[in-house]
Amino acid sequence: MDTKKMAKIFKALSHPNRLELYLNIVKAHEASFETGDECFVTDIIDSLKIGAPTISHHIKELANAGLIYTEKKGKFLVCKVNEELVEEVGNMLALQRK
Repeated sequence: MDTKKMAKIFKALSHPNRLELYLNIVKAHEASFETGDECFVTDIIDSLKIGAPTISHHIKELANAGLIYTEKKGKFLVCKVNEELVEEVGNMLALQRK
């Protein structure tokens, strides 16, 4: 992974609210494997003390960095963790080369 891509990822996670949002998406994503449900943004909004427009902006930044995928399900927005990127970042931080 090149340094520009890594910098974009770390910049996206450097904002405290965005990091908290990402961690909530990760938790909901993990829970969805157990229950078979999907991670709806509306389920996460209640746990954060941020307005919907700000959350929308943060989701866009996380998606632009490649950390999450978003998908519309009717009038709802579903977020999914980009597991390949998470693994790639983890390998890079552990100094493992593929």
